[in-house]
Amino acid sequence: MHVPDGFINAPVSAVAGVVAAGAVAVSLRGARRELDERTAPLAGLVAAFIFAVQMLNFPVAAGTSGHLLGGALAAILVGPWTGVLCIAVVLLMQGILFADGGLTALGVNITVMGVVTVVVSYALFRGLVLVLPRTRRSVTVASFIAALVSVPASAAAFTLIYAIGGTTDVPIGKVLTAMVGVHVLIGIGEAVITMLTVGAVVAVRPDLVYGARGLTAPLKLRVDGELVDAETPAAVPVAAGSPKKVWIGGVVTALVLAGFVSFYASASPDGLEKVAADKGFDAKVEEHAAAGSPLADYGVKDVDNARLSGGLAGTIGVGVTLAVGTGAFWVVRRRRTAVPETV
Repeated sequence: MHVPDGFINAPVSAVAGVVAAGAVAVSLRGARRELDERTAPLAGLVAAFIFAVQMLNFPVAAGTSGHLLGGALAAILVGPWTGVLCIAVVLLMQGILFADGGLTALGVNITVMGVVTVVVSYALFRGLVLVLPRTRRSVTVASFIAALVSVPASAAAFTLIYAIGGTTDVPIGKVLTAMVGVHVLIGIGEAVITMLTVGAVVAVRPDLVYGARGLTAPLKLRVDGELVDAETPAAVPVAAGSPKKVWIGGVVTALVLAGFVSFYASASPDGLEKVAADKGFDAKVEEHAAAGSPLADYGVKDVDNARLSGGLAGTIGVGVTLAVGTGAFWVVRRRRTAVPETV
C-alpha cells in the first residue's frame, strides 16, 4: 500500500509529514522504555524481516496482489513504540533506495502503514490477551485477529486522507468500498504471516516477545531440546540468555526470502495500485524522485539477469535495513542508559 507521489496534494502531504514526524519523535521516547541490550538488535532484525517479507506479494484476487504491512508484527514482537520506528525505517529505505513509495508521500505512508496499523493492532491485541486464557495459543490467536483488522483500518485511513487531499475528483464512497474490500483479503495474508512468525518466536523464546510479557499461564519454553511450561516470569530460565540464535535464524530467513523467494512473488498490482487504476485516481501519479537509483524497482542496475538482479537488490536491502535499524535502535537504547528519564 505504498502511496506514490502525486496521489495526495502538497498541503495535505505536508500535514501528514508533520503528523508522522511527531509520531516518530514520540515513539523514540517511548522506545527507550522498550529497548534493552537484547531487544535493540532484535528490533533491527524485525525491520529487516519486514522489508524482506514486503517483497513477497501474494495473489488475493483476479489481477490483484498484496503484501505484509508489518505494523502488527512489529508491535507484538518488540513493542508499539519501537514498532512504529521499525516501519518508519523500512519505508525510508524503500523510498530512498528502491523508489518504492513517494518521498513527498513519506509522511502519508508512515502514518497509514506505520502509525495506524500499530495503534489499531496493538490496542486490539492487548484487549484480546486480557480476556483470552493466558496461554501461548492465545498470543498467536490474538496476533492473527489484530493483524487482520489492522490492514483494512489502514486502507480506511488512506481513504480518509485521500478524501481531504486527493488530486483527482473521484467518488470517495466507491474508493472506500473498494479499498476496504480488497484489503480485508490482504489482511488474511497479513494475519497468517504475523501469526506464524509470532508463534515461532513464542515457541522457542517467549521472553523475547514483547506482547507475551507478563503471561503467567503455560507458555512453552524449549530447554535442552524439550518443551516445558514457563509457569511464571521468574521461572523462565533463559530470560537473561542471549538471543543470538534467534537473531541468526531471523537474518538467514530474511536473506533467503528477499534474495531467492522474492523472485516468485506475484507480479500483479497490489491493492492500492489496482483500486487506483480501476477508479482512475492514478492519473496524477508522478515519477519517483529516486527513479534513477541503481536499486530502483528492486533490481540492480546493469545486471541483466532478472533473478540475479532481484536477488542482489533484496539482499542489499535486507543488509542496509538491518544495519540502519540496528544502529538506530542501539543509539536509542544507549541514550536510555546514559540519560535516565525523570518522573
